[in-house]
Amino acid sequence: MLNGELIRRGVPDVLMLDHGKKVVCREDWAKRRQEIIQLLCSEEYGFPPSQPIDWSYELLSEEKNFCAGNVTLTKILLKLKLKNNEFSFPFYSAIPNDMDKKVPAFVHICFRDSIPDKYMPTEEICDNGFAVFSFCYHDIVPDRKDGLSEGLGAVMYPEGKRNPDDCGTIMLWAWAASRVMDYVQTLESIDLSNIAVVGHSRLGKTALLAGGLDERFAYIISNDSGCSGAAITREKTGEHIVHITKSFPHWFCQNYVRYVGNEDHLPFDQHFLLALSAPRKVYVASATLDTWADPDSEYLSCVAASPVYELLGFKGFIHGDQYPKGWDTYHEGNIAYHLRTGTHYFGRYDWNRYMEYIKKQM
Repeated sequence: MLNGELIRRGVPDVLMLDHGKKVVCREDWAKRRQEIIQLLCSEEYGFPPSQPIDWSYELLSEEKNFCAGNVTLTKILLKLKLKNNEFSFPFYSAIPNDMDKKVPAFVHICFRDSIPDKYMPTEEICDNGFAVFSFCYHDIVPDRKDGLSEGLGAVMYPEGKRNPDDCGTIMLWAWAASRVMDYVQTLESIDLSNIAVVGHSRLGKTALLAGGLDERFAYIISNDSGCSGAAITREKTGEHIVHITKSFPHWFCQNYVRYVGNEDHLPFDQHFLLALSAPRKVYVASATLDTWADPDSEYLSCVAASPVYELLGFKGFIHGDQYPKGWDTYHEGNIAYHLRTGTHYFGRYDWNRYMEYIKKQM
């Protein structure tokens, strides 16, 4: 049923090389993956900044008795030396105390710098044996149409002009998640084989992009990311490219507006973004009343990305061949999914499902 729906919508085959040859082996997929990165960067998100030449950090504060003495909360300033400039931003580290083994961790791309936050129940996360590293996206570049004139945007575009394939804020936020990951890699207390990147809504799009590009992330988690995130674009309900590029042109490269009213001619769809994570674990979550994001199209993207995992010899998306109902959860494959009842939100129910899935995979 759902494969037929993909065909009916005209969703392009993620396993077809640019010159028309079908991907049939791992070597072919390595080439196809690079093609997809090039395509998504040139046509949707823009190309990322280069990696820093060097970096260091400064300890700003430390509270060893956070969460009733069970967590050490640290605020850190990450200092990056770039090719022609420097850039710094703060982030938080919350690590459980008195653990007898290395702990898995989340890198959470946040809307705010509050700890805990309505979208990040720090105590519950740490009580479950996870560390969480979080940064506020506004500390990278403000989420405004003119936001690229400040923060990392001002470093990237000192003259205030972008080329058509120069990146927007989503790519800059994703790049910052990888810089936090650079720091996490230095910590002996963290299980480096079990680190997830996670975000909600526009930051769910960001998490998918960060994890797709940075293979150090073992889990890539999208919470209600919708249009230009997890959801298939062709024939989705709710938000479309025309809406998102009008309201948030700064999120994307300027080439993306070419597909306004022309979505059937996209040379990709959003399952290409999910497939970049293969064979690592990617988790998509939706909410029943989040019609602007379109849960059915988010679910369908998992179906469409699954053949990549299967080609590589891994379980992809294990599901019933029908659209999900409220509370449905699929945790059996390397692509996971759940549908929470309710509205566009990032709640404890979502966090608990993510932690449950990661613990099952460890």
